[in-house]
Amino acid sequence: MTGTPLDAPAARSGAPLRVGLVGYGLAGSVFHAPLIAATEGLALDTVVTSNPERQRQARDEFPDVRLAADPDELFDRAAELDLIVIASPNKTHVPLATAALKAGLPVVVDKPVSGTAAEARDLAALAEERGLLLSVFQNRRWDNDFRTLQKLLADGELGEVWRFESRFERWRPQPKGGWRESGDPAEIGGLLYDLGSHVVDQALVLFGPVTRVYAESDVRRPGAEADDDTFLALTHASGVHSHLYVSATTAQLGPRFRVLGSRAGYVKYGLDPQEAALREGRRPGTTAAWGTEPESLWGHVGSGESPLTGGGTPEPTLPGDYPAYYAAVARALTGDGANPVTATEAAAALDVLEAARRSARDGVAVSL
Repeated sequence: MTGTPLDAPAARSGAPLRVGLVGYGLAGSVFHAPLIAATEGLALDTVVTSNPERQRQARDEFPDVRLAADPDELFDRAAELDLIVIASPNKTHVPLATAALKAGLPVVVDKPVSGTAAEARDLAALAEERGLLLSVFQNRRWDNDFRTLQKLLADGELGEVWRFESRFERWRPQPKGGWRESGDPAEIGGLLYDLGSHVVDQALVLFGPVTRVYAESDVRRPGAEADDDTFLALTHASGVHSHLYVSATTAQLGPRFRVLGSRAGYVKYGLDPQEAALREGRRPGTTAAWGTEPESLWGHVGSGESPLTGGGTPEPTLPGDYPAYYAAVARALTGDGANPVTATEAAAALDVLEAARRSARDGVAVSL
């Protein structure tokens, strides 16, 4: 089901849907809160964080927002809300999403929705049983380069795709610490489940189900506890091979995408500009140029020569559009559209991530 409960306050009155946001760290403050606030039909009602500094930050950025120190405060007044967004640490996603659904509230969960595909499917079943929306925030389906590649594939510009290379690489030689880099399995940290959730999801959206997974995963940096340099090789049922790289140890960054087909290839360097804009405090809707990049960063389509030596034809990059995710959520909650990213889709990506973890541990390819 994709709707909000028919007796929800906003559903009855036609007022904006009221959103409770759990967590105001990186995900909550940089991504979710600004995108929710910029979406017509949604209103950021409450932010949950027990951290006094983050409470002050939330109030400074959204003066009308209510504050709560504990998620139970939201669940206790579930009748006043129309959507819960969970942007807290990974290990809390399943228990908080379960509590929200049992309280009768639709839910958006940041990626990864859970540590295992089985948990994701259990959550999907609970949402279906309760007739509630359960959506997963896979914002990089709305990256500028990904949208451009989708257009190229739809138009047949590359011919039959043979290999898809996707890199999400950074140069961070010193670990930053925190739960994202923890070696405790309960934290669901490491790059495989962080950036890997993005590159795997994109590969599945583009080229369909995976039949075979091979992975190499390393802990490179002194003092690091979780994987910080990981490679995945996926064989899709469609015949496409995806080579995916996620790393914090890359001193020279490779192309974000290199896609090789029977007619041409597409090479694109650089990251979508939306995250950097959000981190700098810029907001969607305040400029017509949201999500755009300069012509100098456009990718190239062609064959033979490298775009670095002038080969290929520049391909205009479509604007990135993270706001489209929450606009789709709002439509789904009012019965005017589909869930933009289902938990079942997220479970399929987790099947791949779990297989990659087994492959890297045992040094074997894993069939799905």
